[in-house]
Amino acid sequence: MEVLKVLNIEQKYQAENGEITAIQDISFTAKKGEFVSIVGPSGCGKSTLLSIISGILKPTNGEVFVNGERVSGITSHIGYMLQKDNLLDWRTIYKNVLLGLEIRKIKTQENINRAENLLKTYGLYEFRDKYPSQLSGGMRQRVALIRTLAINPDIFLLDEAFSALDYQTRLSVTDDVFRILKQEQITTLMVTHDIPESISMSDKIIILSERPAVIKEILEIDFEMDNRTPLTCRNNPKFSKYFDHIWKELSGNE
Repeated sequence: MEVLKVLNIEQKYQAENGEITAIQDISFTAKKGEFVSIVGPSGCGKSTLLSIISGILKPTNGEVFVNGERVSGITSHIGYMLQKDNLLDWRTIYKNVLLGLEIRKIKTQENINRAENLLKTYGLYEFRDKYPSQLSGGMRQRVALIRTLAINPDIFLLDEAFSALDYQTRLSVTDDVFRILKQEQITTLMVTHDIPESISMSDKIIILSERPAVIKEILEIDFEMDNRTPLTCRNNPKFSKYFDHIWKELSGNE
């Protein structure tokens, strides 16, 4: 089932030396539960595209649809996770997880129960009375993920969400996040500069050109294995072939 439809998106900016086109004629779709990564040269407009999809930024031209409904502003159907976990140090883990429900004024008993079940399912319930400073970087990212999942979004946006973590923690957290998002069957769109990360987590990868960004290729990723995880994908013989292909596409832009 098609959850996300991005149609002919274009974004222009006014600059001192005239009008600049950041992204141009971007169109793609994503199905329920699908994990899609967006890669491209630095400054090509990946995060701009994510902001348009989230409803934070209105495109110059084009439309975004979620479950057939046009996105015209910020919506509870879309959850957004940034580089920093943005947990509030003076609130417990439990109260941090409920923050999104409070902000959106949907702190119903049903949603509170859902948040508590997410904490239990993903091994954080015993830490609910701790404060962010008492948790590791990886655990903080899991809390941030559950806080976003608690609002029950249809689409999850990740903008370089793991870049602040050290390499070992990053590998562990990407495995956790992948498992949780797949288990919850949430359509995910991730912007990353990390090619191995995109290959290991994605069902398909959208490769953008340099600015003005257009789609060079939509690459389907299939490791032909059951119960794949990011770590097992990195050990698959097809991994290096995907890497070489994407690197060749991107290095032609640099």
